Amino acid sequence: MNKVLMKGNEALAEGAILAGCRGFFGYPITPSSEIAEYMARKLPKIGGIFVQAESELAAINMVYGGAATGTRVMTASSGPGLSLKQEGISFISEAELPCLIVNISRGGPGLGGIQPSQGDYFQATRGGGHGDYHTMVLAPASTQEMMDFAILGYELADRYRIPVVIMAEGTLGNLMEPVIVRDEVTSFPEKPWAISGCQGRKPNIVNTLHLTAEGLEQRNRHLFSKYKEIGMNEKRAETFMVEDADIVVVAFGLLARVIKRSVIDARKHGIKAGLIRPMTLWPFPDEHIKAVADTCKVMLSMEISMGQMIQDIRLAAEGRVPVEFYGRIGFLPNPEELTREIIALAERKGL
Repeated sequence: MNKVLMKGNEALAEGAILAGCRGFFGYPITPSSEIAEYMARKLPKIGGIFVQAESELAAINMVYGGAATGTRVMTASSGPGLSLKQEGISFISEAELPCLIVNISRGGPGLGGIQPSQGDYFQATRGGGHGDYHTMVLAPASTQEMMDFAILGYELADRYRIPVVIMAEGTLGNLMEPVIVRDEVTSFPEKPWAISGCQGRKPNIVNTLHLTAEGLEQRNRHLFSKYKEIGMNEKRAETFMVEDADIVVVAFGLLARVIKRSVIDARKHGIKAGLIRPMTLWPFPDEHIKAVADTCKVMLSMEISMGQMIQDIRLAAEGRVPVEFYGRIGFLPNPEELTREIIALAERKGL
């Protein structure tokens, strides 16, 4: 394994290639464009396909077609671009086509700005498009995890026949760190459902239209039985110093890395703080929240948004502990600022 200095966007793109991605379909938008640029350079050299589509709508429908052949394909965008892709993501989800969808998040709503944001949490975890469906959502916190989660994303996508979203802040996409380059994936699952030429079998059909109420209900129940299985098997989170914590901070992505320092500093001030970092935003790791809800005094959701994940934390805590919120918009707070907020919360709660 080699260690190289890479941007987060580059590490994610290289991870996808190592995982066997051979088709990229996208449209450039800051701060995700380096992913498309990397794929444009690399894919043609290894027999892959890179297409800069005429629009985000075209790109996501190309992903639908590529995934239907059984090929590992992906797209990447930011904020407004992901909004335009939502209809296609709904179609891909219903058709049970595995693929990787990357959101290098920028501020919003509307055009917003290119500053770091986690305001696409609802869009990613609630489906975002029409109908009853879910995508799996992974939230990396380092350049290394950008590569690792791309590889993991394809593994999960194929295992469950589901689109996997990787959501990372724009800051992480452009953060340069040393990365251990993983081994290339050489073993891939069989895909008997794929449209790959009949080859002596009955033709496969990829379709999302169900004209009868009975057929539509049966299809949705099938999808949700799969989502239940994913919820049982794939909830992931990192915990840090939560065993004796009075204040448990919940944060994801790059922000969680900053908060680790704040947790340590808060303990130097005599405040027992800890951290839970969801690594899967859907399925949300509610068991990790429940495990400390009876022992801590208060939970604190810290987000680069106006507070979206707080809903999932409160649902998981089931009213057993109060849940507070602190957020910034367009800023990645420094550890000192976050430490002050933890100390201020401790003072308000008498801890």
